[in-house]
Amino acid sequence: MSLPSDARDVRREEDALPPAVTIVVPTFNEAPNIAELVRRTTAAARAGGLKVEIVFVDDSTDDTPAVVRDVAATAEIPVRLIHRDEPAGGLGGAVVEGIRTASTDVCIVMDGDLQHPPEKILELVARYERGDADIVVASRYAGGGTSHGLAGRIRVLVSRLSTTVTRAMFPMRMRAITDPMTGFFLVDRSRVDFESLHPRGFKILLEILSRQQLRTAEIDFDFADRYAGQSKASFRQGIHFLLQLTYLRFGKMSLFAVIGGLGAVANIAIVWAMTQLGIGYLVSAIVAAEVTIIANFLLLERFVFREMRSEASGFWSRFAKSVSFNNAELLIRIPIVALMVESWHITAVVATAITLVVAFFARFLFHALVVYAPRRTGRSALRRFAEEVDDQAMSPGEL
Repeated sequence: MSLPSDARDVRREEDALPPAVTIVVPTFNEAPNIAELVRRTTAAARAGGLKVEIVFVDDSTDDTPAVVRDVAATAEIPVRLIHRDEPAGGLGGAVVEGIRTASTDVCIVMDGDLQHPPEKILELVARYERGDADIVVASRYAGGGTSHGLAGRIRVLVSRLSTTVTRAMFPMRMRAITDPMTGFFLVDRSRVDFESLHPRGFKILLEILSRQQLRTAEIDFDFADRYAGQSKASFRQGIHFLLQLTYLRFGKMSLFAVIGGLGAVANIAIVWAMTQLGIGYLVSAIVAAEVTIIANFLLLERFVFREMRSEASGFWSRFAKSVSFNNAELLIRIPIVALMVESWHITAVVATAITLVVAFFARFLFHALVVYAPRRTGRSALRRFAEEVDDQAMSPGEL
């Protein structure tokens, strides 16, 4: 595969054997980390007898490109640099460019700050070689994984919340992935349709998984502290993530909102019609609420979560969960509105609007994560215990 004109190939010519795996490392002002990353990657590859190359795709404004060239000159493994003077697509675009120009189909993406331990490369490859996955994700939240490298409780909370929202928005594609926000993963390039990707943010794994149906697997890893330098996480990045997530999942959530809006209009119309017939407001409100809750569920079944029904629990189970949650949400929301109006002196309209927005996201998350969650294929521990007791009770024995 030919390299772009601005790519600088600094591989050692004497390293004749082709690599088995390409390590793609997007970098932005990571000069202090380059030498240590190459050293640890080399040591890990040598220990496992794995042939690797490293491709740095660099958008830096400091001396990171010069450092990469210096390190590459004496490295024991092939090291290449692609420096982008005009970055396109942010970090995600850098990853895609690195994968496109890799010498191998098997690519491992990892950050340049050593929070992703190079020693896990061998485990990623070993899991991939089992032959049942196109992508192997290194997860902070699977098995013995940790996220202690996140700076402070706020970032841990934001990470967990972002992961939960992401999995809720893509419950089918992400059902086997505990950490879709990670930047540490192996991908078989031959299985990815790059033409369908439009990277515009820093969560490229989310982009790949949300747009394509791929076989996935996970290993756990410890998310370490940065080796050197400052974290690039910022409020601006958070906004970019929300925009990326909205862009990828706009269709389902927007339709959910439209159905909710129709339900609100229908609710008002039913209350108006019943009160015009002389029926009391309280009775009218209860009837209107229940009718719209049931109608909304049927519309969600038909238009929003249709493709998820086959793997979810039965119809009546879904119906019971949906109706119960919506009634519980209604019983909780009304007193909160009253509290906001009476104690905080917020107008009823504003208080209602605020609680409806919160309720919208709560309803969406609940339906995606609970109502339409795939059925568990295995038996629960309680079920296994009950069956064992039953088997023992029915088996013949001696008096």
